[in-house]
Amino acid sequence: MKISVLGAGGWGTTLAILLCRNGYNTTLWEFNKEYAATLKEYRENFYFLPKVKIPERIHITNDVAEALSDKDILLFVVPTQYIRSSFKSVEGLDISKSIIVSAAKGIEMGTHMLVSDIISDIFKVKKNKLACLSGPSHAEEVSRRIPTTVACASKDLHLAGKLSKIFSNDYFRVYSNGDLIGTELAGALKNVIAIAAGISDGAGFGDNTKAALMTRGMREIMRLGMKLGAKKETFFGLSGIGDLIVTCSSLHSRNRFVGEQIGRGKKLAVILKEMKMVAEGVPTTRSAYELSKKFGIELPITEKVYRILFKGVTPHNAMLDLMLRKLKTEHEINDYHLT
Repeated sequence: MKISVLGAGGWGTTLAILLCRNGYNTTLWEFNKEYAATLKEYRENFYFLPKVKIPERIHITNDVAEALSDKDILLFVVPTQYIRSSFKSVEGLDISKSIIVSAAKGIEMGTHMLVSDIISDIFKVKKNKLACLSGPSHAEEVSRRIPTTVACASKDLHLAGKLSKIFSNDYFRVYSNGDLIGTELAGALKNVIAIAAGISDGAGFGDNTKAALMTRGMREIMRLGMKLGAKKETFFGLSGIGDLIVTCSSLHSRNRFVGEQIGRGKKLAVILKEMKMVAEGVPTTRSAYELSKKFGIELPITEKVYRILFKGVTPHNAMLDLMLRKLKTEHEINDYHLT
C-alpha cells in the first residue's frame, strides 16, 4: 500500500513515521523546496519535530504532482487556511482512486468550509471517499510512542474501520465512527476554547475558571455542531471532550499558548509573528463567530475570544461580561435537544 502524507509539519512528520513503522510505502510532501531538501539530507524536522529521526525508507519530495499520483491513501496535514493555495497548481487533478484522509483541524475563513469540504471542492472528490483523523494527539508525544487514542470518521463506516486498522499499532489506537462533520467540527472548535483557557491562565484566573470555560465551551461546540448536522455523542468522544481536555491543558498546545500570551498582555500580531507553528484556533475563532451570527446561535465564550483577539477587548472585561450575563438553567430546553 502506497501512502502520501501531504504537509511536513510536526503532525505530518509524526504520522509519516507512524505509517512507515506500520509497514507502508510512505511519501512525505513538503511545500517549501529548500526545507524539503533539508529534511531529505538530515532526516530530521528541526523546526517542528526536533530530535526525532525520519526513517530512510520515507520518500521526501517537494513535487506535489508526484506526491498525489498513484497513491492508495492521501493524508492531508496542511494547515486549513493554506490547503487551497498549496494545491492550486494541481486543482482538478483526478485523485478519485485514492482514499482521502484529513488530519488538519479548522474552518476556512470566508467559505466556512471544513477540511473535507475544501478537499472535495478542489479535487471534486465524492464525500463518501473522505475521512478524517482527530483526537487528543500531540505530535511531540506520538512521535515518542506515548500511548494515544484518536477517532477516524467517515460517512462510510466501513472505510473508517479499514483506516483504523491501517493507522493503529501498539502505541496508537484508532476508533472508528460515522460522524464526519461532528468529528471535524469538534476538532476545529476546541481550538477556540483552548485559546480561552490560555487567556484565563495568562490573565491569572484559576483552575475553577478554566474548568468552567472548558465545560461551557463544550456546550457551545455541541450547540453549533448539532445545528450543522453533527451527532451529540461525537462530542463526548475522543474528538470532542478528549481533544478539548488535552488542548486546553497541555503545554504542547499552540492554541493554549496563544491565549496565554494574550492573557499576559501581548499583542496577537506579535505572538503569531514569533511562532513557527500555526495556531489554527485564531482564524477558526473568526469563522465560528461568523457562523454563530449566520445561524443565530448564542456562543458567549467564542464571541468573547473573538472580541479579545480582533476587537481589543481586555480579558478581564470579557470575563466580567461572561460572569454578569443573565442567569439561566444549566440545560436549556431549546438547546437543540442536548438534555
